[in-house]
This record gives sequence, C-alpha cells and structure tokens, in this order.
Amino acid sequence: MRMTTLPSGAAVPVLGQGTWGMGERPAARRAEVDALQCGLDLGMTLVDTAEMYGDGAAEELLGAALAGRREDCFLVSKVYPHNATRAGTIAACERSLRRLGTDRIDLYLLHWRGQVALAETVAAFGELVRAGKILNWGVSNFDVADMAELLRVPGGAAVAANQVLYNLMRRGIEYDLMPWCEQRNVPIMAYSPLEQGRLMGGPEIRRIADEHSATPAQIALVWVLRKECVIAVPKASTPGHVKQNRVALDIHLTLDELAALDRAFPPPDHKAPLEMI
Repeated sequence: MRMTTLPSGAAVPVLGQGTWGMGERPAARRAEVDALQCGLDLGMTLVDTAEMYGDGAAEELLGAALAGRREDCFLVSKVYPHNATRAGTIAACERSLRRLGTDRIDLYLLHWRGQVALAETVAAFGELVRAGKILNWGVSNFDVADMAELLRVPGGAAVAANQVLYNLMRRGIEYDLMPWCEQRNVPIMAYSPLEQGRLMGGPEIRRIADEHSATPAQIALVWVLRKECVIAVPKASTPGHVKQNRVALDIHLTLDELAALDRAFPPPDHKAPLEMI
C-alpha cells in the first residue's frame, strides 16, 4: 500500500474507503460491513464517514465493521457546519464517537463552510485534540480563499487535510487550490473520485482500460492517485468492488495515456468556483 504523510507525521494510505450512502438499507448491511472489513484486510485502512451520512447511519455501520479491530483503521469523520460552534463541535464529536464505538477519531473535518466563525470551530478542534478525542483536524470543501482565511485564525495552521470533489470530470482544483495545498504540505482527500460511476462510459477511459486489462473505474482511480499529495476515498458496497478498487494501485499509466486523458478531460485554464456534490 502506498502511503502519504499528514502534517502531523501520521502515515495514511493514499487509497481509502468512503461510506456515503452506506448503512441506510438493512438488507445491504452484511455486505457493507464485509466490504469495509475486506478493505481493511487489503490495506485500505483510511475510512471516511460523517455525521451527515444517513443521519449517523454510516457511522453506526462503520462502528460495527470496526468492532474488535479499531487499531486497524485510520478513522475520518466530519461535523456539520451548523453544529460547528465551540460547544456544538464538541457535542457532535461525542455523538460520533458513540455511534462509531470508539474513544477517538483520527481526523475530524469541518464538512463545509457555514455561518459559524472559523476561530470558534478551530478552538473546539484544539480542545478535542487536547482531550485525545481527535488526533488531527481538517476541513472539507474549502477553496483557496477559505484556506487562506483559516491560516489567519489562531491555531489554523494545524489543518491536516482538505477533502474536496476531484476526478477526471471535476479538475477545477488543479488551477489554484491543489498547488496552494501542495506548497503548504496539506494533503488533498478526493471524494467521489469516480464521479458516482458517470466516468465509466468515456471512450478514452475504456480504450486505456482495455489496454491494461482493467476496468474504466480502475483507470479513473489510478488517474486521481497519480499525485503524491492526493488521497482517494471511493465507496464500495461489496467485497468484490473493494478488491477491484485495490487493484488500481498496481496499474501505471504511461505519459501518452495521461496526455490522452488530458485531451478527453482538459485541465482548467482559469479559476472557477469550487465544485461540490
């Protein structure tokens, strides 16, 4: 498993697992737990969730998957912006800890910018770190101006990651946000790296996939992981799907193939608003 390093020095796998939409269908529960545990077995030990996902259902599912093996997981969760006051962040974290069945979250993120002052949220994160309830904190869906503002807040320089939408169809962050984060050693965590399956029919991806005896999804994932600073958290609801994602780390795209993907999905040539889904 290829690893990258957070500013704190914590080593994390570049390929993790997402849980958006999981835990919401009782009939799928066993397969989803098996999928998460399969990913842990394969070294995809960073698992991303949030209090928003299924109103806590995804955290509860992940808690079940981690029963007896919490030490195997680098656990990421997120706080709603409307809960992100100093007291509200701490209370939300406590609720997440209970649903997850653990005493700590490895990386706790502000899900997106809201109306609460960043200084208040950062102060809460600092208090949670001192209490040992979170080990690192970061943000999600922050653009360059948001990140710059964050660094001006007391304690804001401790930000450990920025989770944003990034895939072949959503390359806007390459214009300024990704370079900004790279220069400051803030890893990018890419959510929806497969654009929820909408990338799979692209003729160029299919051609390259055929050349590697791979799937289009694997090629799209390889592309996201081509940069050292990027962590991808695709969701997979079955062990078979998890295993397919893991194979992506063993595929290497040539410069010609990367250029062909650039032609099919051009990189940005101007600043655009940060995309979110």
